[in-house]
Amino acid sequence: MSYTTENVRNVSIAGHGGTGKTTLFERLLFAGGAISKPETVESGKTVGDYSPEEIERKISIHTALAHVDREGKKINFFDTPGSSDFTGDVILSFRACEFALLVLDGRAGVQIETIKLWRNLEGREKPRGVFIGRLDDDKADYHRVLEDIKEKFKIDPVPVTIPMGRGGAFTGVIDVLGNRAYLIQNGDTPEKEGPVPEEYKDAVDAAREKLIEAAAEGDDTLMEKYLDKGFLDPEELHTGLVEALAEHKFVPAFGGAAPKNSGLIPLLDFICGAVPSPLSARDTIQDGSEEKKKIPVDPEKPLAALVIKTTFDQFSGKLSWVKVITGKLIPDTEAFNVTENKKERVGKLYICQGKKLEEVRELCAGDVGIVTKSASFKTNDTITAGDTSFHFLQLALPEPVHSVAVNAAAKKDEDKLGEALVKAADEDKTFRYQYNAETKETVISGMGELQINIILDKIKANQKIELETHVPKVAYRETIGKKAGAEYTHKKQTGGHGQYGKVMMEIAPLKRGEGYRFVNAIFGGAIPKNYIPGVEKGVIEGMAHGTMAHYPVVDVEVKIVDGKYHPVDSSELSFKLAARNAFREAMKQAGPTLLEPVMNLTVFVEEKYLGDVMSDLSGKRGKILGQDSVGGIAEIRAEVPQAELLRYSIDLRSITSGTGSFTMDFAHYAPISGRIAEDVIKAREHFKVTETEE
Repeated sequence: MSYTTENVRNVSIAGHGGTGKTTLFERLLFAGGAISKPETVESGKTVGDYSPEEIERKISIHTALAHVDREGKKINFFDTPGSSDFTGDVILSFRACEFALLVLDGRAGVQIETIKLWRNLEGREKPRGVFIGRLDDDKADYHRVLEDIKEKFKIDPVPVTIPMGRGGAFTGVIDVLGNRAYLIQNGDTPEKEGPVPEEYKDAVDAAREKLIEAAAEGDDTLMEKYLDKGFLDPEELHTGLVEALAEHKFVPAFGGAAPKNSGLIPLLDFICGAVPSPLSARDTIQDGSEEKKKIPVDPEKPLAALVIKTTFDQFSGKLSWVKVITGKLIPDTEAFNVTENKKERVGKLYICQGKKLEEVRELCAGDVGIVTKSASFKTNDTITAGDTSFHFLQLALPEPVHSVAVNAAAKKDEDKLGEALVKAADEDKTFRYQYNAETKETVISGMGELQINIILDKIKANQKIELETHVPKVAYRETIGKKAGAEYTHKKQTGGHGQYGKVMMEIAPLKRGEGYRFVNAIFGGAIPKNYIPGVEKGVIEGMAHGTMAHYPVVDVEVKIVDGKYHPVDSSELSFKLAARNAFREAMKQAGPTLLEPVMNLTVFVEEKYLGDVMSDLSGKRGKILGQDSVGGIAEIRAEVPQAELLRYSIDLRSITSGTGSFTMDFAHYAPISGRIAEDVIKAREHFKVTETEE
């Protein structure tokens, strides 16, 4: 069946780990008729958690996509992971959806990942709602969680459904918009519709009044009528809610108990009736001038789409998830990959129910589907109907926070390991790997220990190879503290032409982060112009390995002030070697200093762990820059040397019983001295610098 853009809804189900997202996803598919029998996470048979590693660990690791057909509308649901280790898959779903449903535990309320996800959605100005689950638990309290949301996010969520009873007395929910009750049934049976019990009518009236106020906020004309007459008719209420939600003027709240199929039908009805279609959305492009601008989702314009995810299936091969922004994507047609600057024929086109693929004839603007076995498509690629100068902005992914050095136990398996790491990085853009020539290590980086362990376990199982891991070495730098000068004459006499070049230079420190500056101050042809490139090459080679611990040298100005050449024996090589040695001699006299990388660190923890985390950061030579607290969740901002953070994901998990999380990015290099510098130098005693005279 084909769907038009106005009949597509894209909904991301997100939230803190363990709040019941996959169960809600499964039960929504059941309530919507997409599956005949709902499964549990424990069974390993859910639509959302289908990979071997998810089934084994009983957690979501990858985003799953499935859809429900309801009232002629196609609702795409993204089931996303809750662990911060897999945040990249949550972000791709946020990019592809027009509405995010944050799932909260009716017992715990707002948790750390809830806050981080909310901030991400705020930055995107993305419409969102909340589903408060597990209301059949004795410790759950729907209204307390609503107050928790209000306190922490400074918004007043508007209930669309309200619970009937609490804990063991919970019998179902009331749909405030439809003025109908939905009662829990026994077994895997959908909730049953019925009239609102008399004792809840006052609560429903009060909740409906809040919904009418929210609808009036969506349109000035409706607000005038509401203020004048005190009510809105059903059609006006619907129109106002659609407009207010599209402009993120209110946050609808839903409740239920997904394992008992409670709260699902009112949620589906609201998504069909009030959640914005893709026609309300805008996506950001950059043209040839790198100017950013927003373009609307438009089915009438030529094809433009973004590849949001890449996966590899053992049966179907490479799968490219594509969000169509404008036009239509049609199988067996030619498309242009703007990112790769090449044309490619699109083969078969699919939509999916978890791992099950369903072939389709087209994909309209706003919809999400899968292209199989594409040669060039990869995550973040822009696909268009023809040659164009614009491309969509890439997914705004966080920087990795945890790194491990890895190698194959057997040297013969290194190529196999490299190929597997490339594929893993294609599938998960928060996972990266590179060979560090400085430390001579292959370093992999990701969002946490769990993510990296799962990737490595998968490689070991699939490739049948043994791996070795260790803490990666830190890429230190060297610089100078004062001005100095030196000269060096390279002179070598062999049979025939000899080698001769003399260089005099002065070096001086630059501000931190300025890198390197080369100044040619030669007058009168003391060094001919055609040899100056050789001089600079020699300086750069000299900076590649400093004089303290053989780390690269940064933040230095090098001025060539004089020299001497021989009309027969001089060459570019002679001046390169002279300059390299002159630089090293000058550096020895210029107060050489070791530099270490310092990171910006932001830590999110429950307030009860604040003191322990602050104490731990102080012990790691951290500099606390500030802290905020929102409703029991503390955010600590600090600058900490990278050397102290190589195992921080493990340390923080230990301190906070697994509840804390953090983000990290590079800040600057800072000088180190004393015992710390001595230890760094000692660790490099056996480092060999191999250089050749070309």
